Amino acid sequence: MKILIIGGNGTIGKTVVSHFNEKNEILIAGRTNGDVTVDIADSSSIKSMFEKIGKVDAIICIAGEAKWDDFNKLSEDDYYIGLKSKLMGQVNLVRIGQNYLNSNGSITLSTGILADDPVVKTTSASMVNGGIHSFVQAVALEIENGIRVNVVSSGMVEDAYEKYKEYFPGHNPIPMKKVINGYVRSVNGKGNGEIIRIYD
Repeated sequence: MKILIIGGNGTIGKTVVSHFNEKNEILIAGRTNGDVTVDIADSSSIKSMFEKIGKVDAIICIAGEAKWDDFNKLSEDDYYIGLKSKLMGQVNLVRIGQNYLNSNGSITLSTGILADDPVVKTTSASMVNGGIHSFVQAVALEIENGIRVNVVSSGMVEDAYEKYKEYFPGHNPIPMKKVINGYVRSVNGKGNGEIIRIYD
């Protein structure tokens, strides 16, 4: 398969790329480097990326940002960071990307445990993750051409544990192998509209 991985240079992205690279043709998209550059917060950038690479068999997004801060410190503009990047960025990848997918292709989005089990400072990030979960379940009812859309929602991964452990007291770090399997299930399985939760 020809697979586009947006965010393929990140902590989770590198591991996912390494796995799929064994048997597939991989294209990495990133904001500053990769086979092609893209800013998912900008729909014209998404369109331009697809125009450059043409048709693919699968799209995986492991990108998107949201502001973490105390609820009383978050401004309206702070919320728009997550709404434009992680939420609408991934919605637009589906909206635009469906036109560049071969028949029976798949789109895999990424969220995280905050949708179901938020911690402090994550009102914006949790809201965005929950929105993506609802979007995936709804768009699966309507998307055409045999295309499947799923989302992988992971707990805090092992490789990011040291960086984020203070935010997640008592949470078990998720082995990267389990996280990879979530993406494998979405891409190689037959599920559609699934929230693939990997929380323990």
